[in-house]
Amino acid sequence: MELLDSRMDFQGCKIALICGDKVLTILRDDKDDIPCPNMWELPGGGREGNESPFECAAREVYEELGIHLDEDCLLWSKIYPSVIFKDKQSVFMVGQLRQEQFDNIIFGDEGQGYKLMSIDEFLGSDKVVPQLQERLKDYLKVSD
Repeated sequence: MELLDSRMDFQGCKIALICGDKVLTILRDDKDDIPCPNMWELPGGGREGNESPFECAAREVYEELGIHLDEDCLLWSKIYPSVIFKDKQSVFMVGQLRQEQFDNIIFGDEGQGYKLMSIDEFLGSDKVVPQLQERLKDYLKVSD
């Protein structure tokens, strides 16, 4: 699976962690110098070193939420154009989150808070980063 291959060229990853009919979301900081301030988003971030897409997502999820992910949780992935970097790629993944993982979250220092949001609310809210809504819709189209 290419998600485990560090030779792939990508800038960063986001992962939608699904728990039942909800998705784990993070409220971005309310700062003028960041993209999409004070909006709900998904865990993830920029690549460090030569990490694979899964290693990048797993590290970011651990830094942001204290959750250890293993590769078995992955349900789907797709490469998209990077939102921030022109002519670069980013990876969007969908994974399964267990309730016990959610119950044991240790929230990091990025963002204002986190919650499990219903998938319908995530897709319909104007307080969610729009590109992430579109990407989750792509997954839901193929998973039905």
